[in-house]
Order: sequence, then structure tokens, then C-alpha cells
Amino acid sequence: MFNSDVNRREILKSLFGMTAALMLPEIAAGQDAPATATPPARDRYGDILPYRKLGKTGAMVTMLGLGGSHVGRPSEAEAQKIIEAAIAGGVRFFDCAVVYQNGDAETRYGKFLTPKYRDVIFLMTKSQTQKPEDTRKDLDDSLRRLKTDYLDLWQMHDHRSNEDVDARIDNGVIEVLLDAKAKGKVKHIGFTGHWQASVHLHMLDRLLKDKKDVLETCQMPINLADPTYNSFVLRVLPVLVQRGFGVLAMKTLAGGGFNGRGSTPRVVPNVVSAADALSFAWSMPVSCVISGPDTAVQYQETIAIAKAFKPLDEKRREELIAKVAPVVKGNNVEYYKAATA
Repeated sequence: MFNSDVNRREILKSLFGMTAALMLPEIAAGQDAPATATPPARDRYGDILPYRKLGKTGAMVTMLGLGGSHVGRPSEAEAQKIIEAAIAGGVRFFDCAVVYQNGDAETRYGKFLTPKYRDVIFLMTKSQTQKPEDTRKDLDDSLRRLKTDYLDLWQMHDHRSNEDVDARIDNGVIEVLLDAKAKGKVKHIGFTGHWQASVHLHMLDRLLKDKKDVLETCQMPINLADPTYNSFVLRVLPVLVQRGFGVLAMKTLAGGGFNGRGSTPRVVPNVVSAADALSFAWSMPVSCVISGPDTAVQYQETIAIAKAFKPLDEKRREELIAKVAPVVKGNNVEYYKAATA
């Protein structure tokens, strides 16, 4: 169905047309926000990046978020610099997960982020468990490591098969999420994955079938290579938008795949620029682009791209997809996807 260039263009045109509904009117730095506008354009730490609506949650999140796995990878000193660069650059969305460095990424947030900035940030973490008792333990451990008594968003993490989806639903993991929400331990709940678009569709089907359509967000890959292979953008994003999910874009540079892996050509900067790649994601109906840097300096460059963002027109979008398409051979660029679609 999606091998047709005409079909792809029609779907993308429709998706890009929905982006404006998520974006809030900009308020000039230094000006007071109108009484009806929330949240403000700046706080005590400086100017904030533009906010977008997080789907049906009613929450607002900055257009750029910090990927937690990249906080757990470098030295502790560099991790602190990355967090401080994010705050100084106006980022107020922070992503993490239990599996990132076996909890060390959460611990670093608990050391360098939440003690000082908890009241101004949107904090999210994730659990990959299939059994309710393990899910509850993950939440308790996450809250302890993050040094907070609540999460703004808690997501079921990294679904890789229909069987995995079924196990979590059938075992009652969603009920654990709902219970945590009812008790005020989490404000919003969702799910993530990057392996196979069909798995996301199976999750969405099961939620309706079981009358458990209670999840509010979805995190998945969105980038210039995606429309060419096992596409989340073409197959899943329209369904999410229709059902009011807040969409969190990850792997917008293909999880480093755009930088070249083995014999794979470097997509960035040889084929397209980082600004082009990120602008493609921001031009779609996503609430936040979650990006993980290797260094604070690298993240400052990403923040600069966010500040300069202008939505891409239809012609430019098609040009960029066409530039990247010849490089994509199965999952050579998006290595984190299943080898067969």
C-alpha cells in the first residue's frame, strides 16, 4: 500500500497539515503571557523553547526533549553539563527509562536534575516489564532514583512483538499504570517501541478490542529514512493522531544511523543536514522530539536548530525523502528496526 509515491505524498501532506494544531502561539521573550496562555515563554532559568500540546493529555511540552540514555553514557561530569545545557537552552522535557544503564541514567537525573529543577520540568520514564509485580517495583525504584514522588509521564517501554503486547495487556500491566495514575504517582501513561510498525498497530487494536483505550502517548521513530522502510510515519502516525495520542518522536537521526554505521554512507552531513533531518520531524504532528547528545556542546547545536526551526513546505519534504531513499537498504540505516517489515 505504501510503496506508491502518490499514497506516501497524500499521507504526508495530511499529516503535516495537522501539525499547526499542536503548536502554541509564540510569546516574545520578556513579555507576560496572556491570561489564557499556558505555560509561559520563560521561567526563572531563562527563555523556554516553544511548547506543543501533548495530544489529549491537556499537558504542554517543549518541542525538544533530552534523551535519558545519553545522560547515562558519558562521564558524570559531562552528564551534568548536558543537563545544564538543556535547562539553559530552554528544554523542559526529560526522557528516561529503567533499562538505561541499569538505572544509572535515572540516578544521574536524581542527582543533577530533580533536586534543582523538578518544579519546571516534565519528567518521563519507562518500564519494560510484563508482570504487574515487576512493573510496580520498577515504578518504586524509578521514583527513588529520580528523587521525586511523581512522574509526569510513565510509559510501557520497547514493545517488540505482538506476543509482548498481549502478555503485558493480559497480565494486567495497564491496570498497574492506571492505579499509579489514580494514586497521583504518575500524571499520564503511554507506550513505546521502535522494532516493527505492525506491533504498534497491534497495541492500538488491542486497546480498542479490550476497551482499555486509556493510554495517552506513544513514542516511536520519526525520521527521513522511515517512510522508505517499515514506516511508523505512514502506518502508525495517522492512527495516533486520529485517536488523540500525544506523539513523542525518537530516533530522528536514526539513533546515530545517519552518522554512518559500517559500510552505510553518512546521511548527515553528506546527504542532508542535521537541521533538515530535525526539521522534518518537527514539521509533523509530534509533540516533542527527543534527542540524545554525546556532549553538551552537541546538544547546544541541537537547541540552536530548534530555535531556528521553520516548518518545511511540501516540496522540500519530498526532496529530502528522495535524497535519503537511495541510501536505505532494509534496516541498514534504521538498524533498530526488524530486518523484515
